[in-house]
Amino acid sequence: MDYKKSKAPVNTVTRNIMDLCDETGNIYESVAIISKRSNQIAVEIKQDLNKKLQEFASYNDSLEEVFENREQIEISRYYEKLPKPTLIATQEFLDGNVYYRDPSKDNANTNAE
Repeated sequence: MDYKKSKAPVNTVTRNIMDLCDETGNIYESVAIISKRSNQIAVEIKQDLNKKLQEFASYNDSLEEVFENREQIEISRYYEKLPKPTLIATQEFLDGNVYYRDPSKDNANTNAE
């Protein structure tokens, strides 16, 4: 996923709580869904960043020489400017781009039949 193309705001935005609970009917359930998606996004971003920074990894044991690579600094700045994972997850949830299911409700439906 390209996080730079996300429509999520870079800064914190005040949101109407009722907009968050429209889809689920429960604000706590909505927050739990957003939280889990946010954790998934954070892991994806961290893995992507680590993969890109591995190219610049220096395996010297000396602490005296620390090289600053301009490309490495640019990659770090790119990731610092991205919206936070919670903002991306909230925007995805409001846009209806998050798939979720409640196993307890699925079991209740199968038991009722």
